[in-house]
Amino acid sequence: MWPTCGSLRAQALALARFRGSRACSGSGDVSYTQGQSPEPRTREYFYYVDHQGQLFLDDSKMKNFTTCFKDPQFLVTFFSRLRPNRSGRYEASFPFLSPCGKERNFLRCEDRPVVFTHLLAAGPWPPLLSYCGGGEALAVPFEPARLLPLAANGRLYHPAPERAGGVGLVRSALAFELSACFEYAPGAPALPSHVFWQGRRLPLTMDLTPLLLAAPPP
Repeated sequence: MWPTCGSLRAQALALARFRGSRACSGSGDVSYTQGQSPEPRTREYFYYVDHQGQLFLDDSKMKNFTTCFKDPQFLVTFFSRLRPNRSGRYEASFPFLSPCGKERNFLRCEDRPVVFTHLLAAGPWPPLLSYCGGGEALAVPFEPARLLPLAANGRLYHPAPERAGGVGLVRSALAFELSACFEYAPGAPALPSHVFWQGRRLPLTMDLTPLLLAAPPP
């Protein structure tokens, strides 16, 4: 069983107290205090996910592997509840929300809220792409033909859960591995046209392009 809201709250409060809870200016100079209570029995916390899929308290001054959240149960609970922020609070600066009872966990991201970190392809089962440190509990079927290389930033994208925006970023290390499967058309070195996967040559559909370009910048 995954942790309850109280368990999530305890972990966030422990980190906030360790660092010294204080008023901060987050994305877009929006002021908040970690653990603030804008109404009775309601708490609010603020998070950030980077392009490697690492989750941090948004106001952490140092964002690296040492300071990111690593507990798989916490990460699964947080990201499995993720949805667009339509709470009426901080929507422009924190476009995603992971609610837990009367607790609001706001999220902003460097690129996309879902970052695929591992390809789970062992065994006879169809391969999965796992995201944000959740292993098989946070994973989607791998669809190689729907990989989207974006020339504008050199990054690679893949379909993600609809509630989390429908498209996720592929972490750079994994993207580098997958890039070995791409085929480029003659005279078009910028973007691949096909991908080789499990003995098949598949045309890239590029169908995620409108969805990705329509998304507001983080």
